Amino acid sequence: MTLFEQLRSLTTEAVNPGTTDIDLLSAREIAGLINGADKTVADAVESCLDAVARVIGVAEDVIRTGGGILYVGAGTSGRLGILDAAEMPPTFGTHSGLIRGIIAGGDPAVFRSIEGAEDSFDNGEQSVVDYIRSLLDFETSEVLGLNNSEYPGLGSYRFLTIGLSASGRTPFVLGALHKAHELGMTTVLVCTNNEESVRGFAPFVDELICAVVGPEVVAGSTRMKSATAQKMIINMITTSTMIRLGKTYGNVMVDLQLTNEKLRERARRIVMTICDVSYDVACNLLEHAGGHVKTALVMGLCNCSRPEADERLLNSHGFVRKALY
Repeated sequence: MTLFEQLRSLTTEAVNPGTTDIDLLSAREIAGLINGADKTVADAVESCLDAVARVIGVAEDVIRTGGGILYVGAGTSGRLGILDAAEMPPTFGTHSGLIRGIIAGGDPAVFRSIEGAEDSFDNGEQSVVDYIRSLLDFETSEVLGLNNSEYPGLGSYRFLTIGLSASGRTPFVLGALHKAHELGMTTVLVCTNNEESVRGFAPFVDELICAVVGPEVVAGSTRMKSATAQKMIINMITTSTMIRLGKTYGNVMVDLQLTNEKLRERARRIVMTICDVSYDVACNLLEHAGGHVKTALVMGLCNCSRPEADERLLNSHGFVRKALY
């Protein structure tokens, strides 16, 4: 099948019959059409929740056993993966290497369009090899027990690799997923075309998440509904995984990093609210906890020392609620 035939068969490239006269409308009417289309995205994502839940389970397992999550995308999809990865350390206190993103064209493509970069399957494969090699030194290779004759030091590195491609056919993304599959990683493809169309492009992918959002308001502009769907899905995957790993107490994020004044004030408010103490007491608890919100919470709720709070959190695998009993 030629590229022209491939694209013609995809709903992400189709013309939306409800917006063919959009260039004749007022600004308010255009905004209304876009808003109406956006309202359908959540329903498309809802149809994929079983697959999303399976990926959350894999992500939890991978991280618990010392691995991480790697996003790969091109254009808007690539930027979404990088955005989600960048937000994890301040929000959930993760280390910077736990969730990472690769974009076709490299770092410059985050800020300006490098459209041709998405066309190389081989570059996608190489991007995964280069990225993992950049993480490894002799000691980590020994710890992970990696062994691969073609790519020494790689082997089955423990990453969940999530490809982001609205069409499901982006060569760079498929190349990255293919290499990840060869290296024994679990692979996921998040797209917005139907599974029947996409599976033929990616027979080696372990899990397809296909949120079929239908034709865009502006034909082919997948930075719109398709991007919204992808962002909803990856936010769901990482947020749910962090909750499952004990990064919240109830629905409050309690592993945030206090890297600016807003976050420091948020931490004080969290300790005040959950421990039912004054602002000054919350500040004191955080100071004695070394700025670690979880430790401050356990100290306040259990009326215990920092060493005891640290031990309780260690024994509860970082879950504040479990550490209280």
